[in-house]
Amino acid sequence: MKRLGKRSTEEETDIDITPMLDVVFIMLIFFIVTASFVKESGIDINKPPKTNEPPNPDAPKPIVIEIDKLNEIRIERNIVDFRAIKSTVTRLRAERPDAAVVVKVHPKAQTKAIVQAIDGIKSANVSQPTITLSDG
Repeated sequence: MKRLGKRSTEEETDIDITPMLDVVFIMLIFFIVTASFVKESGIDINKPPKTNEPPNPDAPKPIVIEIDKLNEIRIERNIVDFRAIKSTVTRLRAERPDAAVVVKVHPKAQTKAIVQAIDGIKSANVSQPTITLSDG
């Protein structure tokens, strides 16, 4: 009697997935090896140590640069364009050569404004400005 659907002379063929698994494994190794050499770029930040001591009253008044939530850059409470940061900081550093440069950043400020400010400060020959978060 004949079976319905399949012939008795027909062989069943299986798909061999071993070569596909080899290729996937080699790709996995390749991506793991190449991902470990990716270097992320970033900004070096100089955070001051936390102390409970009041600041020294004889220390020079720091040069304060503020970036608010509207991305306005203020130096000594005056609004300054990011292109004028270098000249303003250079002038203030000439008046107060020992003064530290402090950048107060609002938590909602855009990274672009922060980077522009730090680039302007570093172009004024300030090696490491101190960056802090403003209260609001």
